[in-house]
Amino acid sequence: MLVWSDPNSSSTLAKHPELIDYYIKLKEDSGDDAVTNSALKVFESDLLYIKQFGGLAMMLQRHTPFYTIPGNTESETLDKINFFKEVIENKGGYKIFYDSKGEPVRREKDIHIMFRLVWHGTPSDVSREVDDGRGPADYKISRGAMDKTIVEFKLASNTQLKRNLLKQLDIYKRASDAEVGFKVIIYFTERELIRVQGILRELKMENDPRVILVDACSDNKPSASKA
Repeated sequence: MLVWSDPNSSSTLAKHPELIDYYIKLKEDSGDDAVTNSALKVFESDLLYIKQFGGLAMMLQRHTPFYTIPGNTESETLDKINFFKEVIENKGGYKIFYDSKGEPVRREKDIHIMFRLVWHGTPSDVSREVDDGRGPADYKISRGAMDKTIVEFKLASNTQLKRNLLKQLDIYKRASDAEVGFKVIIYFTERELIRVQGILRELKMENDPRVILVDACSDNKPSASKA
């Protein structure tokens, strides 16, 4: 049996015991992956989620008012997405998306797990992959029956991005009786950004305030001393 004994990681778990629940849920969700990947690779991925994604939660708690956001689910969700974007783009948080070899995370499930970690302490109910009849939405944020917001995450490299942007979110909103939905698109290269911008122009969504792009590129964020 592999045992994780990194003292820094243990300190993280002590401060954020809820990470254990996410770890267990991740193990349950990744059963199919474990069949096709080596046990070591799966284990290393689990450590990445707990150690690096947990670090994002600690960063937000230490440096921002992220966990004290009032308002309804629409305003709370938008604020959290914007904080998420700010940390990734301007506070070094993009590094969380990369493994020890410098390769970016390329599964939307990984993005979902990281976003769930940053909802610690919210007054809202945060549900992942809720299926209200038309397939599972990535996230449903709710405060009772009358206040619901849907969030869908997509990688810019997703081959079905155009179709998803055009139809998927509205279907989930109707199924969940939600008035509001956000689309968050993560890109890792300039080529992916150009592709996304072209799709948004074609769909006349380039100025939609509920479509939010997050720059997770590693090659366009020089340190201040080199900028």
